[in-house]
Amino acid sequence: MANTDESEYVSKPTPRLCFLRRDEGERYGFNLTVERGSRGHLVRKLASRGAAERSGLRDGDRVLEVNGFFVDDVSQAVMARRIRISGNQLCVLVLDQEGYERAQAQGDDLLALVKSHEMKGCKSPRLCHVTRNQSHSGLGVSFNPVEGEKGHFSVGLVHGGAAEKAGLRRGDRLVWMNGAAVSDLTHSALTKMVKKCGDHITLLVVDSETEKKYVQQKWPILPVMAVPCNLPHRARSLALALGPHGYGFLLKEGKTSSGRTVHVVQEVHDDSPAQRAGMQAGELLLEVDWESVESLAHKDVVERVQQSSPQITLTIISAQGLDFYSKLGLSPVLFCGDEAGGEQQERNTPLPSVTEETPEQVVASLCASLEDSVASLSATSEEVVDGLPAQRHCVIEKGPLGFGLDFDSVQHTSGTVVSQVTPGGPGHRAGLAEGEVVVEVNGHNVERKYLEDVLMLVKAGGKHLSLVVKNQSHHSNDQDQTCSGLESHDSEEEAGDSFL
Repeated sequence: MANTDESEYVSKPTPRLCFLRRDEGERYGFNLTVERGSRGHLVRKLASRGAAERSGLRDGDRVLEVNGFFVDDVSQAVMARRIRISGNQLCVLVLDQEGYERAQAQGDDLLALVKSHEMKGCKSPRLCHVTRNQSHSGLGVSFNPVEGEKGHFSVGLVHGGAAEKAGLRRGDRLVWMNGAAVSDLTHSALTKMVKKCGDHITLLVVDSETEKKYVQQKWPILPVMAVPCNLPHRARSLALALGPHGYGFLLKEGKTSSGRTVHVVQEVHDDSPAQRAGMQAGELLLEVDWESVESLAHKDVVERVQQSSPQITLTIISAQGLDFYSKLGLSPVLFCGDEAGGEQQERNTPLPSVTEETPEQVVASLCASLEDSVASLSATSEEVVDGLPAQRHCVIEKGPLGFGLDFDSVQHTSGTVVSQVTPGGPGHRAGLAEGEVVVEVNGHNVERKYLEDVLMLVKAGGKHLSLVVKNQSHHSNDQDQTCSGLESHDSEEEAGDSFL
């Protein structure tokens, strides 16, 4: 998060932070474009009195960050996706036209410029899902009003309870519960909300010091900026290469109980590209090559898949996952990465605090595509134990959408594992495999560190990531990919069914 009030940076262009809030059904009211002969994503065509204009955006501004993600060097498609998944609140960091052009002329590193204006001492909010412990202690959490601060609630925990294991810390401040902000609630109303939650509750929390700084700057704390903790569902990105009989899955149009049209994976053929990528029958298709297909008719989705041959990236989620995010009012692809349930961040002790020297703003790149990926350096020195490499050093160059891997915490203790490696992405090219234990990140030993601290170190490295990992638990089998024509549509299938 950038602090634009630091006087020590007056010699350099100063970014501005703009928060956009729109009503349901309202547009943000601006266009983003990349103009011939110009660099950066330009703000154009602001709607009069629209959300963008109200936030302070101006024509000609260049967008540097969206919700804490550096975007100056990403494609328009990636930029559009970042904005689309934000929902009705959006945080953008911008430079005015003169400042951007001056930075380019001076050869300024824009990523370094953004980092130099970050607000010191802040840590990311956490979105935590708590499941009631049926044997004892229930949810293991209580909320106490902060004296003299209306609408502010401090988190109390049962030691070793469900809430603590889900990533909450004693003294955290509650921001949001099951999709609803708590700033306007009385303690009595909040207590009633908790009782209605049943066996599950999803909370947005932040440490008290960070909350104070956000309040001082009048900045909102948004779930799109949060580190996900213990979420039961995640969308997944799958990279598929066309086989001799197509991609190997049957797509069918269906409807949810609420009447929402969805695109359902009806069948997955044995030994097909879809099966090897991990696709499962019953999952729902959300995106094709990072573009949403949720509002498209079935024939338009099929056409888009066919046009993407011979390789494609699909974003999918379980039906339960779509329902989970819909009830929270969040995009189902917001935390695209791990398989459902992959973020089991159970902890027996609170996470350690972050010192002033630790990078403050955690922004984890959660998706990576095959498109324009940067080649990575493969593993170097190895020590072999029982036929398996005990430790390997991998150096990874960041692609347009990230490093192509995700991390997860080790259950019941500190430590971090590689939870997902995107086929064909930078991490995959470096030889990383799911289940490997992370020993070092950018030269720092992390064997006794928690996930949040590891993500901070990853962010601090910018476009370069140095990992030491050890002993793979299982391997990825995504190499068997061939190219051929699409399998023709089976005329005996029902309308709305398509083999792909």
